[in-house]
Amino acid sequence: MRKFVSLLLSLSLIFCLAACSQTEDDNNDSKTEPTQSSSLEVTDNNMSDNFVLIKGGTFQMGSPESEAWRSADETQHTVTVSDFYMSKYELTQKEYEEIAGNNPSYFKGDNLPLENISWLDAVAYCNARSEKDGLTPVYTIDGQNVSWDRSANGYRLPTEAEWEYACRAGTTTPFYMENSPSAEDANYYGHYPYEIEDNYFSQGNLEVKPGEYRETTMSVDSFSENPYGLYNMHGNVSEWVWDYYGEYPTDEQTDPAGPTSGTLRVYRGGGWNDFAKNMRSAYRATLEQNKGSFNLGIRLVLNATPGAGSVSGTGAQHTGNSENKKILIAYFSWGGNTKGVAEEIQRQTGADLFEITLVNPYSSDYNTVLDEAQRDQNAQARPELASHIDNMDEYDTVMIGYPNWWASIPMPIASFLEEYDFSGKTILPFCSHGGGRFGQSLTAIAKLAPDATMGEALSIHYSGGLELSSDVTDWLNSNGI
Repeated sequence: MRKFVSLLLSLSLIFCLAACSQTEDDNNDSKTEPTQSSSLEVTDNNMSDNFVLIKGGTFQMGSPESEAWRSADETQHTVTVSDFYMSKYELTQKEYEEIAGNNPSYFKGDNLPLENISWLDAVAYCNARSEKDGLTPVYTIDGQNVSWDRSANGYRLPTEAEWEYACRAGTTTPFYMENSPSAEDANYYGHYPYEIEDNYFSQGNLEVKPGEYRETTMSVDSFSENPYGLYNMHGNVSEWVWDYYGEYPTDEQTDPAGPTSGTLRVYRGGGWNDFAKNMRSAYRATLEQNKGSFNLGIRLVLNATPGAGSVSGTGAQHTGNSENKKILIAYFSWGGNTKGVAEEIQRQTGADLFEITLVNPYSSDYNTVLDEAQRDQNAQARPELASHIDNMDEYDTVMIGYPNWWASIPMPIASFLEEYDFSGKTILPFCSHGGGRFGQSLTAIAKLAPDATMGEALSIHYSGGLELSSDVTDWLNSNGI
């Protein structure tokens, strides 16, 4: 298996233009109403003393418009959550294997966090563990559709609001700590701390300097806990939450549970190979509920008091078109690596090839394009495209290629995705990178084309070298092409 990461980070950063961004006032003096959590040695209801009581309260969910690297889906709104119990730790592989009898994790170790688990397998685990511990299962699972009995006392996933409330622990800044996290504070892609874009070549003004990139998960009790007693709320592995992905409401909410249907579930917190900007308390990542990832796990919660009613979840299952009647390869390339991958895919498939170009192209000068790329991504700009597709309706599968820029898609890819209707189509992403693999680019694509099916993605280290042809062949086979 190809290595996930590379420690060589040179001036060819443009193919892994990943970094973390400039904070607003990084001052934790501004807080919500004081709320406290306390460690409880819970003996009733068969609960482990690894759970802490999170006292409910009201907070501003989302991020202010001044927060660097915020996304448009982080609209601030007032939310009140009730008391709940949350595990101090991400679920370990030992805990999962004792119940499920298997371990899907890529990195193996009893006290390492479980990862590579789908949302559907996560809720199934919650039910199985509830039954083992004599609690009432929370979920009713019917294929892709899952409903939640809010009165049940069993284990469950937190809501998105509960997760953010617990992570913030009363703070209003991008991270719960006073300063943004260093590699000594959290397990992430430590070469890229927050604010690095404007300080990449001269780091004297950086509050947090680049640090270690460990390239693996760490024990769930690593680093210091947040003010509510919770470990690794930023980094190590991201954590599934209950909610379908959708726009936030603007009115005040109490114990919200998100949309009642959707195509994507939300996960939070960032993982070992994420960049600090994508570990912010407000950052929202997404994935289809039947898929997992090597940096995505779970953290359990329980009700402190019984809730009321039930929440239905209707999963809109993507069907795609397995016949692949007509395939388009659309790509954006700056230095030529992505172009080379696209041409190899075209050689093996005979599919139509389309280059995404700009009315005002990025500079050919490396230092200049660094500034242009990070400027557009920070502003979530939509550069005007010079080339267009007149017959997009004819394509069932669209392969979308791009370099990993600042841990996400280049903004010309966002322009391309917003120009066409991808409903019912299958999107197969492929990217060139310098060590960061996909970053959060797959989440960015899923948010912009939520009604498309996303197949297996392909990451190529720079130009791919001698393995490019076989890597492309394996990828095509994995997608049934």
